[in-house]
Amino acid sequence: MASLLGSTALRVFLVLVGLFWLVPTIGLLIGSFRTPEDMSESGWWKAFSAPSQLTFDNYSTLLKDETITDSILSSIMITVPATLLVVVIGSLAGYAFAWMEFPGRDWWFIGVVALLVVPVQVALVPIADLFGKIGIFETTIGVITFHVAFGLPFAIFLLRNFFAEIPRELLEAARLDGAGELRLFVRVVMPLGAPAIASLGIFQFLWVWNDMLIALIFADSKNPPITVALQQQVRFFGDNVQILAPGAFISMVIPLAVFFAFQRQFVSGVMAGAVK
Repeated sequence: MASLLGSTALRVFLVLVGLFWLVPTIGLLIGSFRTPEDMSESGWWKAFSAPSQLTFDNYSTLLKDETITDSILSSIMITVPATLLVVVIGSLAGYAFAWMEFPGRDWWFIGVVALLVVPVQVALVPIADLFGKIGIFETTIGVITFHVAFGLPFAIFLLRNFFAEIPRELLEAARLDGAGELRLFVRVVMPLGAPAIASLGIFQFLWVWNDMLIALIFADSKNPPITVALQQQVRFFGDNVQILAPGAFISMVIPLAVFFAFQRQFVSGVMAGAVK
């Protein structure tokens, strides 16, 4: 009985914590449906007692604003390739470090792990100088390259640890059946590593989509991603709050939807790959 009450109390507590965590998101959602006049006069909770304040006019205005719509497209063009490249390259490298023999394998892996502690801020100036010399500074390719480079160490570390837990006998049986390394990777390792690969994809997607620092420095200033576009809109908050509120909610709800849709794979993959 005591354990049942303790379990119920814990669940209630976690639900309350979750609801409290969602309060800013709920407030932003409701605020995105209110007019600038209503937002300046009262808080978003006022809409519960006066639902007539809610309107879709803000979203209509947003869809007509080319700066915001183009920035959303720019974010997609950066996030999707940066996520796919990290997942593909990280999977291949993780398999190589886990099950392939090559000179200096352990030392190379130690080098990869060491890169995990390198702060992004340390590389901003030298990489900006390098990108300027090779002509990809303030381009989408430059932003993608930066995200891929800094996403790969964690990807390789996570997937190598996960792939290393696959039973050796299973791989040897596949080799005896005539499977080469590529076929073994695609037919055996990839399906077994799906939870870790899914969690890596979610993690990389959230990091790239929500990034503003790298985008602010390396992205095209004429067509920035949504995070930078919203930051620029804040300068004129009093004049364009009807655009800023729905734009901020759209920017927030996309990664939230991705996380909540795949949160089980995210947690199981990270725990399985990080704890051996």
